[in-house]
Amino acid sequence: MGEKRQWQCKPFLLPHFIAVLVLSLFPTLSVSQILDYGDALSKSLLYFEAQRSGRLPYNQRVGWRHHSGLTDGLEQEVDLVGGYYDAGDNVKFGLPMAFTITMLSWSVIQFRDQMAIAGELQHALEAIKWGTDYFIKAHTNPHVLWAQVGDGDTDHLCWQRPEDMTTSRRAYKLDEENPGSEVAAETAAAMAAASIVFRRTNPHYSHLLLEHAQQLFEFGDKYRGKYDKSIGGAKGYYTSVSGYMDELLWAALWLYKSTDNLNYLNYAIENAISFGGITWAITEFSWDVKYAGLQLLASMLPMEGKNKQQKQILQQYRSKAEHYICACLNKNNSTNVQRTPGGLLYTRQWNNLQYVSTAVFLLTVYSDHLHSTNQMLNCHGDSVGSHEILSFVKSQVAYILGSNPMGVSYLVGYGPAYPKRVHHRGASMESYKDSKVFVGCTQGYDNWYGRQEPNPNVLIGALVGGPDSKDDFSDRRGNFMQTEACTYNTAPLVGVFAKLSALEKVEDQMRIRHLHRKDTGTLPVLKSLSIRAYDQGIYAIVQSPKH
Repeated sequence: MGEKRQWQCKPFLLPHFIAVLVLSLFPTLSVSQILDYGDALSKSLLYFEAQRSGRLPYNQRVGWRHHSGLTDGLEQEVDLVGGYYDAGDNVKFGLPMAFTITMLSWSVIQFRDQMAIAGELQHALEAIKWGTDYFIKAHTNPHVLWAQVGDGDTDHLCWQRPEDMTTSRRAYKLDEENPGSEVAAETAAAMAAASIVFRRTNPHYSHLLLEHAQQLFEFGDKYRGKYDKSIGGAKGYYTSVSGYMDELLWAALWLYKSTDNLNYLNYAIENAISFGGITWAITEFSWDVKYAGLQLLASMLPMEGKNKQQKQILQQYRSKAEHYICACLNKNNSTNVQRTPGGLLYTRQWNNLQYVSTAVFLLTVYSDHLHSTNQMLNCHGDSVGSHEILSFVKSQVAYILGSNPMGVSYLVGYGPAYPKRVHHRGASMESYKDSKVFVGCTQGYDNWYGRQEPNPNVLIGALVGGPDSKDDFSDRRGNFMQTEACTYNTAPLVGVFAKLSALEKVEDQMRIRHLHRKDTGTLPVLKSLSIRAYDQGIYAIVQSPKH
């Protein structure tokens, strides 16, 4: 793709003798273990630019995309231009979009320094702000939130680039008569988390986000109701199975983290039992089910200055959070997360990798927490250290990036083999910039959807749904359960890649120092090589400026 050449590294295939040299210098490493997390991080952030709706900025790097949805909200006399398309369609669903921004913000909060070291912090901030700018527009009144633009049913009848959309762009709002506590609370969580992200670099914007977050939380809490009852068109696409109580607890905890206002902490304490915060032991974390995430968030709050009741409730939150962590590690006595024969966490058939990406994020965050507080995880009498948790995270990431029975990287654009027929309208059709010829609904299906050829545009950084319970994967555009990618799939991986990329640099430096002490003759070789490998071959970037 020509538009990526200015930033994408061009790897060189090493001759066999250098490959042997590399592995002899690092005898503890195998080809499947050597992964370029920095490259994965860069690509994952690029994906969000491909999902942008609205008028694209001058520094847009995904060149096959163009302006779209420029009349969103016009019928309702409100400006709803911007935001993100959730997946391979052209609808803007508020609930998954808000969760995406919450997870991107949490990634930056937790791994800001690591992102800066990798040179990707600015891109992460831009990805977050593209979402929060839209939320500010969509929150037109303290008790009004526009929660969806477009109609899933009519959209799915059309296979059109977003630049060509002829389907309904009707906007749907939540208000006092039509409540939607899930979306109001998740958007509040996203804006509260983002306010922490921008506190140092853009304090005015941070304050604005916090004001919106507080108003949205008050709205969602005071006027309680399931959003998919108020917006019937959301059912079947993003049905709220878990209800809204988890989102309210989640938002309260994020508001407490962003304000230090004890009222929000007390909300999470007082409603811990009635809202299921300390009664639900969950083995998944997603755009719908927030319990594991909020339990882990609560478990990491400092105990200093808390009264007896608060300490007891926070300890119960921690107990449930650790149930989730132990379930992922297969260390619970009963309920554990299923795994494929190849070792991948497996929750369900449709878009399973979304649950893997959220799991590895929570595991990575909790590993950091245990390390920084010098604690161990107790899984039914089995003590687990932070390094063991991180080792499992690496195994899941390695699977995603190509160390799996199919030999396929499920992060599009990473490595030599990845899905080429992603279920995505814009990527699967000729770029609007290359051909401004209008493509109609059925025309898109007739001429592009059924083609056997790879997509003309590579959806770099997209995490597709992934393999089934037997590790099998079929790269077909019509196989949407496996080949469709979503923003909330990739978002949690951003933080994980940043953490592993920084860790990789430290380990590289330690190896260099160790080998230099053993044999000074190897130092010049190591200085000139930044060693990486993909699943089906060893690559190197010669004289990398990063080392």
